[in-house]
Amino acid sequence: MFWRKKKPKTFRLAADQIRPIAEGHGGCLASDMITVDGRKVGFAYREASDFDEDSGWRFTSGLESQKYTDDPSNWNVYDVNTIANYDPEIIPLLDAPEGSAFEREKGTGRFIQAQDWQPPE
Repeated sequence: MFWRKKKPKTFRLAADQIRPIAEGHGGCLASDMITVDGRKVGFAYREASDFDEDSGWRFTSGLESQKYTDDPSNWNVYDVNTIANYDPEIIPLLDAPEGSAFEREKGTGRFIQAQDWQPPE
């Protein structure tokens, strides 16, 4: 079997650039399109926690293809505070209950409740 060596990720923000702006929310899952490519969060949803420290929040740019999404190397677990530093506009969403989903409204860029969204199985 042939193993590829993983390419190290170069994050858009350095560790010393992360400020305490949304602490105490736990962990989340986020796409490299946010943390590596520097795109804004375009879609956010909250599902049941996978582990004790998990907030249930999942953040994507909204531009991820199915192939990209299916590759686990394009995702990482972060403290929600870290993702809030990449995109502070998520902060007002963070107290929404499980089952909530938000997307950026075309034209305004504001977050709105996602319509016709179903949680992943």
